[in-house]
Formats: sequence, C-alpha cells, structure tokens
Amino acid sequence: MGRLTDDMTRLCGEIVAFRGFRKSFVKDLTHSTAALMANFHRAHQDMARKTKAERRADVAHLRKTVGAMRHVFAADIEGARRAWSGK
Repeated sequence: MGRLTDDMTRLCGEIVAFRGFRKSFVKDLTHSTAALMANFHRAHQDMARKTKAERRADVAHLRKTVGAMRHVFAADIEGARRAWSGK
C-alpha cells in the first residue's frame, strides 16, 4: 500500500471514531440537560409551594390587621357621631 492509501485509511478511521465520539457526546449532553431541567422543575415547584404558603400567611395577617383597624375606625366614627349629636 502506498502512502496515500495509508492516509486515506487513517482518515476514514478517524472519521468513524469522531462520529462515535460525537454521538456519545450528544447522548451525554441530552441526559445531562434532561437531568438539569428536572432539577429546575423540582426547584421551581418547591419555591412555588413555599411562596404560596408565605403569601397566604401574609394575606391572612393583612386581613386580620385591616379588620382590626376597621373596627377601631368604626368605633372612632361612632364616638364622633355621638359627640356631635350630643348623646
């Protein structure tokens, strides 16, 4: 065999080997990406659950506080009405 034939054989072998490397790389990349996306999804669900509970607690506290303020203001207005009416 001549030098050209040896080089062509070597080149063909390299092409086949790199095709296998690329296929393996893409397969690993696909699995890594899928695992990463699953972790992101799980973290997002955990964060959503946590913030939902926090929002509910904040709204409950806000309702309680505003309700108490409304009662105080209503009593103050009632006292002002009685004072103005002379009762």
